[in-house]
Formats: sequence, structure tokens, C-alpha cells
Amino acid sequence: MPTHDLYANEPGAPAWHVPAFGAARFSWEYDDGRDRLLALYQKGKDKQWDGTRRIDWDLEVDPCDALGTPEEAMVLYGTPYWDRMTDKDKGELRRHFASWQFSQFLHGEQGAMICAARIVESVPDLDAKFYSATQTMDEARHAEIYGRFLHEKIGLLYPINDNLRSLLDDTLRDSRWDMPYLGMQVLIEGLALAAFGMIRDTTTKPLPRQILTYVMQDEARHVAFGRMALRDYYRQLTDAELREREEFVIEGCHLMRDRLRGVEVLENFGIARAEAERLSERSEFLQLFRKLLFSRIVPCVKDIGLWGERLQRAYVDMGVLEMGDANLDQLMAQDEELADRLDAERFAVEERERMAEVTEAIREGGADG
Repeated sequence: MPTHDLYANEPGAPAWHVPAFGAARFSWEYDDGRDRLLALYQKGKDKQWDGTRRIDWDLEVDPCDALGTPEEAMVLYGTPYWDRMTDKDKGELRRHFASWQFSQFLHGEQGAMICAARIVESVPDLDAKFYSATQTMDEARHAEIYGRFLHEKIGLLYPINDNLRSLLDDTLRDSRWDMPYLGMQVLIEGLALAAFGMIRDTTTKPLPRQILTYVMQDEARHVAFGRMALRDYYRQLTDAELREREEFVIEGCHLMRDRLRGVEVLENFGIARAEAERLSERSEFLQLFRKLLFSRIVPCVKDIGLWGERLQRAYVDMGVLEMGDANLDQLMAQDEELADRLDAERFAVEERERMAEVTEAIREGGADG
């Protein structure tokens, strides 16, 4: 079935054209580079994987309970709307919210793929071009996986959220080579990592857990790449240039925070937009979710050297300033470890199943003899 037929809302034109600005930069230094980035490039090559083989697509998914979301986490829980809903209606609401979440992941990954390709084109250093080339492949794999999950397991998609579209538009239109790093590697990828992690750590369903765990293993490298490149570059900028980028971060953080309401879903269940926004704002679960989503962004912004007074005030207003002290390296190491552990667990189960089959074959052979 064509993707267009699976959208819950009309997605508009089949393609979105964003004018690209900035220069394509060539580098003639082929034998030099930063050891840290070259090591990350080597890791990027070593860690390539096939989503068709590494993920167990035979696992069944109930579209109406794809993530095992508890009732208390639903925006309408505890409201008269929830009380009037049948079990079938509640299952369909879960399906729409799961579709909305993973659709935004899908659109964000396509944006990340395009931004990574732009970085290959525009970044001046060859070592950064090398790594960005591996990231472009990573992001293509992620978009493929999220698209397959939505098509085959949920059977429903949502168009790109307006605020995510706006941030991608600002990121891609900017002619400065560092802005795709800042907009994508720090803001969009940072927020996505936190969202992936919250679902990965709470879902009771094995397939989405596999998908998110393996995607996060890649994303940990991507954020590390952005930190390295921007930290080096931002040491050279003037105070005025740093303030411009801090303004971009502030605006982007507001857009990403407001992106997470899922108002489009509630509207599809007959709730007016103003009422849907009010219900989203009062949801205790969503308030906590939106706050924790900055757990990866704030320490990264501080680490790369964007920590001016106005930016700190903005984070105080959002209630997330204290997250600047989080240990980002530890979080990324955990992402790597969880993926390796999941691989080990799955391999052990497969090995036990193979051994059981061999043992049974030997037993039957002996009985026949």
C-alpha cells in the first residue's frame, strides 16, 4: 500500500523542497586529521549493521498496544473523555500515539540523513567529511527501520510536526557550515536520543526495544561527533558569533519542547485544538516527559561552549538548567553497552535453541536405532 494512503492526516505535497545555501568545500589534505575524529570514523565503519538481519522482524506487534503504554501515561487518562471511551477506542488511541511518535522519529531521521550529507559537502575538514559519510548511511538505515515498523506493524503514519519542520527548515537554510551540526547533532538528535531512551527503558515490547536500542548505539557516536567538531570550532568564535548560535539554540529548544504535545492525535479523536493543548499541558506524565527530553541537549550545549547568561536563563525558565551537570559520556557509554548486551542475550537464546534442536535430533536418532 502506498505510504500516502497510510497517513492519518493529509501530508500535503509529496515532496518538501528546502532551498540550500552555502558553499561546497573541498580539502586537499588527505593525510592529516584529528585522531579523535579519525578514531570515531573507524568506529563508524566497524559498527555498520543491516537492519533487515539484526532486528527480528518476525516478532509480532499488536498495533493497539505497540509499546505497552500504561493507561496513566495517556494524555486523556483521568478526564471525562477517557471515561467515555470503550476499550476499542483506547486501543485505537494508543495506536495513533505510537504512530505519531514513531512518525516524528522517521521524519527526523530523514532530516538527519540530509543534514549529514550537507555536512559532508560543507564542512572544511576531511576527517569530518569522512565521519559524516558514515553517519549519512546510519541515518538512512534508521529511516528505513522506522518506516518499516510503521508500515508493517502499525499500519498508520502521521505527517511531520510543524515545529520539527520549522527547526529542520532553519537548520538547512543557514549557510554557515556549523549550523547543520548544531541544529541536527545537538538539538534534534539530542532530543531524539532522550525520547528513544525513555521508550527503550519503559516499553515491555521486544521489537520496539530492539529498534530503539540499536538506533541509540549509532546515535551515541553521532552526538560525540557533533561535540568534537563544534567544541573545537566554537573556541575560535567571537562573543557576538557565540550569541547568535545561543539564540538559535534557545529558539530550537522552545520549538522542540512545543513539538511534543501530540495535539494532532487528539484532534483526530474529535477534540478541538485549544482543548487538546490544554489537556496536554496538564498531563503530569507529559510534563515529566518533556522535561527529561532535555537530558541529552543541555549537557551537550554546555560542553561545546554555548553557556551564556541568556541561554542559562532560558534553561532556568524551562526548569532544565541542572541537567547541564549530567555526565554525557556516561550516558553514551550506557547506550553502547545496552546494545551489546541485547546482542549477547539474543545470541545466547538462539544458541540454546540450536543446542536443544541438536539434542532432540540426537535423541530421536538414538531412539530410531
